[in-house]
Amino acid sequence: MLAALVDAAPAVVSFHFGLPQAGRAAALRARGATLIASVTSVAEGLQAERAGLDAVVAQGYEAGGHRGVFEPGAPDGQLGTLVLTRLLVQRLDVPVIAAGGIMDGAGIAAVLGLGAVAAQLGTAFVACPESSAGAAYRAALLSGDAAHTVMTTSISGRPARSLVNRFTALGATLSSLTPPDYPIAYDAGKALHAAAVQHGEHGYGAHWAGQGAPLARALPARELIAALARELPERPGE
Repeated sequence: MLAALVDAAPAVVSFHFGLPQAGRAAALRARGATLIASVTSVAEGLQAERAGLDAVVAQGYEAGGHRGVFEPGAPDGQLGTLVLTRLLVQRLDVPVIAAGGIMDGAGIAAVLGLGAVAAQLGTAFVACPESSAGAAYRAALLSGDAAHTVMTTSISGRPARSLVNRFTALGATLSSLTPPDYPIAYDAGKALHAAAVQHGEHGYGAHWAGQGAPLARALPARELIAALARELPERPGE
């Protein structure tokens, strides 16, 4: 994977689940890449800064998908996006990108007002026709089901926020059991989903979504970006 990235020489490489080894970071920097890492606490942010990362993504507990904690077995402070963003802006010298629960221009404006240089949106784009999300995933996201998300380790073996479905419900009933490590559990979960779909059951998918899911819009990505720009209040000096 490193060789492929070095060969492709992307402008930006963003890391999740921790920091790159020093040698890998150096190889990517030599190709001109800007290096970013997701962090979920001030301690992780300070580690990223000391490791020479160019920026950090402040991933709040509201965020959909996998939690970017460096050590999944360690206590999680579960800081929300706004608090984490402000703390990191105050404590770090590198730029902070806010992520988690941001779905519209008002949300973007809120984190920019706290000092973030940018906002990162994920769930907002799942319902776009360009997304690879399946029909059942889209339907759940655009239904009343979007009001309920849960942090679960059942689907992949690492904590991740998902829409509530049959898989998360199964995980809740088996909460006394420890799932296999990531990605072993994730591979098994994908196999379970594929088998269920063959029988017309779509409730075992990894329907990742943040707590802002009820604000999702089924717009082409180009139109959604234009809408976000319109919704973003003009800030002084712009």
